[in-house]
Amino acid sequence: MAGINWRRVHLGTMAGGLVWSVWSLLVNSVFIGDLYQQAQQAGHLLAQPRYTVGGFLGLWFLTLFILASILSWLYASVRATWGPGPGTALKLGFVGGFVAAFPLSWTIVNWLPLERIVALWWTLDIWVGAVLATFVAGWLYKEA
Repeated sequence: MAGINWRRVHLGTMAGGLVWSVWSLLVNSVFIGDLYQQAQQAGHLLAQPRYTVGGFLGLWFLTLFILASILSWLYASVRATWGPGPGTALKLGFVGGFVAAFPLSWTIVNWLPLERIVALWWTLDIWVGAVLATFVAGWLYKEA
């Protein structure tokens, strides 16, 4: 059994994190940007983030890269049992995205006075982003 090719894991992290960040920007600016303004005007969302040290967006993208790193590492780890290839990457991304997105989004849709579509898009932001990032990381991964 070969060891993990850490250079490829890091490459997958960078590429997957970049793809996820672009997806997240698309979701939050194009698909639900107007809903944010409506929710802010209704007093359901703050106009400015509470935590601005380092900037919200900077920390958000750092978080996405950390998640992409975890999924890239997990992909390299499960290849031995699940088999290499896109099917494994997609399954892992699907499971990882569900774990990361669904519980909090379910809470949000039930307890915050936001349009339900906002919680759906937040779920898709994380879930689809995880699938895309893991797929890209898996595509780039090669054994050591």
